[in-house]
Amino acid sequence: MTKNKYDFSKKTVLITGAGSGIGRAITKAYLDNGANVVIVGRRESALLETVSGYEKERYLIIAKDISIPENSVKIVESAVKHFGKIDVVVNNAAVLVNGEIQDMLLSDWEKIRSINIDAFVYLAQAVYPELLKSKGNLVATSSVSGSFGDWGQSAYNATKHAINGFVRSIALDWGTDGIRVNAVAPAFTKTEMTLGIGNTEKELQPFINRIALGRPGRPEDVAPAVLFLSSGDATYITGTILTVDGGTSASSGQPHIG
Repeated sequence: MTKNKYDFSKKTVLITGAGSGIGRAITKAYLDNGANVVIVGRRESALLETVSGYEKERYLIIAKDISIPENSVKIVESAVKHFGKIDVVVNNAAVLVNGEIQDMLLSDWEKIRSINIDAFVYLAQAVYPELLKSKGNLVATSSVSGSFGDWGQSAYNATKHAINGFVRSIALDWGTDGIRVNAVAPAFTKTEMTLGIGNTEKELQPFINRIALGRPGRPEDVAPAVLFLSSGDATYITGTILTVDGGTSASSGQPHIG
């Protein structure tokens, strides 16, 4: 999963949205680099698939809805009770709802806001005392959509703009406490969340035309960046939104000609 090895032995990492896609890849990367992990998601069966083949004593599965405020407190309490501490939090859970604002159902906005924004706030509040003790750090999964606009994604983009704002501001607030806060920002990445997008060569071509490296992202492209930001190699990096986008955001938006 990672070309370089990071020493996460004796570290406890809490990861949300760990049942598929980027969250699953991140979980495996931490396990491969020696960490104990607490993995959170709605479906226990999916979480079990994520940790299949790893020693049971190295992971704790928590199947809970993170959009419910009190669940974040319960998750943190369970993690500390099981492993004794929390060193790293990876706030990865997110949902995507496409559509223009005038057509969006209020229930869709409630869903995307509660998972992408509210759950981030609840977990940050709940885990702060533990990160203060461990002098740990938090890494969020944002998106290049948090820095720019996209057609038909106003709600999703707004939530990712919010995450970027939280990351930068919390990094300032928590910096003197010895806690680092950063984010990774992928572009179009083939995961369960993007099923139905770019499934044929013709549908995929507009995305490829914007990607300097000529292919969509994979979850395995994102995981190493998360490990780096939470590792001892990044001890002077905080408040950063690290793009992991194959060069997508290097473009001015002009079409690829020639």
